[in-house]
Amino acid sequence: MDVHATALNRADTIQRRGGYPPPPGESEILGLEIAGTVSAMGSAAEGVTKGDRVFGLVGGGGYAEQAVIDYRMAMPIPDEWSFEQAAAVPEVFFTANENIFTLGELSAAETILIHAGGSGVGSAGVQISHHAGANVFVTAGMSEKIEKCKALGAIEGINYKTTDFVAEIARLTDGQGVDVVLDFIGAPYLERNLSILKTGGRLLQVGLIGGSTTEINLGTVMRNRLKIIGSVMRPQTIAEKIAITQRFVERWLPELKRGALQPVIDTVFPLAEARQAHEYMEANRNFGKILLKVK
Repeated sequence: MDVHATALNRADTIQRRGGYPPPPGESEILGLEIAGTVSAMGSAAEGVTKGDRVFGLVGGGGYAEQAVIDYRMAMPIPDEWSFEQAAAVPEVFFTANENIFTLGELSAAETILIHAGGSGVGSAGVQISHHAGANVFVTAGMSEKIEKCKALGAIEGINYKTTDFVAEIARLTDGQGVDVVLDFIGAPYLERNLSILKTGGRLLQVGLIGGSTTEINLGTVMRNRLKIIGSVMRPQTIAEKIAITQRFVERWLPELKRGALQPVIDTVFPLAEARQAHEYMEANRNFGKILLKVK
């Protein structure tokens, strides 16, 4: 593919610092999602032709003028979308859908707390959870981000810098708690996340920004029949990623096409300013996706 746009993910910043290496056989170049045009195809590729506008998930190599994608993961870009809009979708909507619905089995009328509601995955998760009929709470570190989350469908937001989210969830739910928690923080939040789950609740662990090691009282997990489900996208097999792509295409791409959901873009940097883009992400200044324009 000729890459026109790619997007930043937290995994990129971790890989840049020496962690989260690419799976065997994948490019060591950063970048997990791309949008562009088909420039060449293998003999087995079907359903695409040279010049087609496509977007999708890759195991690496997105920060480049050309990249390789499995044809079964290349999705047609809607005519009304820019390359930047398309590049803002795959990683965050795939991650949100797989965790919240495929693994977390969130259903209509259930309640979910999404930490880091202003992040790329968070803003996607708010939209699809609300669209499915769930009640959505978020945490964020700025009141402006909370208001933007509400505009996407959140009922209420909690500023984690000024408010204890455990006490606030208890207040907002009359002590009932939530059915699902989507968390990126890890160790510092683990015990508190478990404490706000209803009986049969599910904790979806998709990040470890705050650390990976802590102690918990397993009695809480057993007594309340809780599930702790961890998930990482990048190491999954091609077959698994194709299935993930198909589930997204069937359930959410039509909603995005008709405007019921939207790619949330914060800032677009030129590829030459990737360093500044990473600094911007690491300062937690963004709401939604940070993109790199390649051409």
